[in-house]
Amino acid sequence: MPAIALRRLTSCCDRLLKPGEIDDWSGAANGLQVENRGKVHRIAAAVDASVTTVRMAVEAEADLLLVHHGLFWGASQPWTGRRYELLRLLLDHDVAVYSSHLPLDVHPRLGNNARLCAALGFRQPRPFFLSRGAQLGLRVARRIQREELVTRLGVAVNGPVRLLPGGPALCRSIGVVTGGAGAELKQAAEEGVDTFITGEGPHWTFALAEDLGINVLYAGHYATETFGVRALAAHLSEKFRLPWVFLDHPTGL
Repeated sequence: MPAIALRRLTSCCDRLLKPGEIDDWSGAANGLQVENRGKVHRIAAAVDASVTTVRMAVEAEADLLLVHHGLFWGASQPWTGRRYELLRLLLDHDVAVYSSHLPLDVHPRLGNNARLCAALGFRQPRPFFLSRGAQLGLRVARRIQREELVTRLGVAVNGPVRLLPGGPALCRSIGVVTGGAGAELKQAAEEGVDTFITGEGPHWTFALAEDLGINVLYAGHYATETFGVRALAAHLSEKFRLPWVFLDHPTGL
């Protein structure tokens, strides 16, 4: 089986995603989070880095795990219990971890938002939703019946969609921000969309959607963020001729 230097792969990811140019949360720690001995034979991709997904990567005989949500969101010490188990799995099986959060959300071709828009058949989306100094989402001008959009989104994410029907039955301006942007519903409305697609949001957004006159489609935080890691792994696989696998470990959230 061919092997590629880990440094070549991670350098390619850094050039592609430009993590140093994105003002992300500090816990994101975008980039290479755990090294291996320096070679990659097989790539695995997962939404979240956890004991379970690392075990799945080991079972898949992968030595590079690409994730959207990395290892360091909360306190990462002491390395005891499950944290110790995770570390032992990585080191014993020589698995490197590369994480990309907002840089993978916003990438114009491989990003979560871009790939979800493509899956919905939306062409030439424009930047949308200014946050942390960058346009984190995408928007399109598209006339589509609300119920048809719900159905199409369900097919795209292969799962249920929760509709908050606060806006028009005929959607004309649709914004997409994958993940957990429901709490920022007011900003989406202020930027002029009548329909907002995201992963999840709090209970009070139902009443707020009615007050603002905007439709909200919640398709799952996990489900809306499977697109980017898949696209990144497929890109690296094609470029470096390495096999890859997606590790599906849905949270239901």
